[in-house]
Amino acid sequence: MPLHFMALMSKHTKILLLVLLFSGAGRAGAQYFYSGKEYGVSLGGAEYFGDLNTNYGFKYVRPAGGAFIRFHLNPYIAIKTTLNYAKVGYDDKYSSDPFQQRRNLNFKSDVVEFCVQGEFNFVRFSTGDFGSRFTPYLTGGVGAFYYNPYTHLNGKRYYLRPLGTEGQNAGFDSHKYQPVSVCFPVGVGVKWWMNPGTNVGFEIADRLTMTDYLDDVSSYYVGSQYFAKDPSVQQPPAYYLQDRSTELTPNDPLGRPGKQRGNTSTRDQYMMFMINVSFQLKVYKCPGYINHDFRTD
Repeated sequence: MPLHFMALMSKHTKILLLVLLFSGAGRAGAQYFYSGKEYGVSLGGAEYFGDLNTNYGFKYVRPAGGAFIRFHLNPYIAIKTTLNYAKVGYDDKYSSDPFQQRRNLNFKSDVVEFCVQGEFNFVRFSTGDFGSRFTPYLTGGVGAFYYNPYTHLNGKRYYLRPLGTEGQNAGFDSHKYQPVSVCFPVGVGVKWWMNPGTNVGFEIADRLTMTDYLDDVSSYYVGSQYFAKDPSVQQPPAYYLQDRSTELTPNDPLGRPGKQRGNTSTRDQYMMFMINVSFQLKVYKCPGYINHDFRTD
């Protein structure tokens, strides 16, 4: 065989070996990791506690849902940002207390909240690691929420804050409240990775709020005289909604000036209990914290 042909083959063989070597190195380096960032959705229910639901009853559970992003700082601590929607409400007719039954108030409200929560795992949690598949956790954080209580009278919906049912429009400025308030989620949960990168969980978290007007009830009756415009014509809606005891006892109204309407010593709360499903994306390179324990070629 000619020497120049042998040299050419040798050159081509070297090139082929180099290609195979780098190809194998590329395959060895193309290992999947799981990002420390998790995207999820939640679905469940919500219940309100406050001046109408004083005994923490669950007679008006309504739907709740949302979306979240969870950032794993390490296998024991995570930070979660959430955007949730819930419907809350209650009615004095659910109470066994004679005063509340006679008071006859009720409300509903849509709640939209944004929260940042810390999660503290009891045991190590890392997707894909069969020894770190499940953990209970504690959660706590801070957030803000929008609410706008309303009720119905003669089949028509009335938003209560603009009506000033506790004299807010008649000089009782200390009773005024805003439609946005602060909340502090506090709760517990469990999480479990079903498949590598796919996690499921359940969380119950009570929202301690900074408002006593989630239900539009807080202090005392100011008196019907602050709502009457002209006795000879039909009264405005606020006249009937500030004291609804007259629907049950027209000749013996409960709402005398100065009489207790709510309880100013406590703040309202609402609880969410949610099932969530979330996903961690595969990555080829570690961008900070990742789940180092699981990788696949």
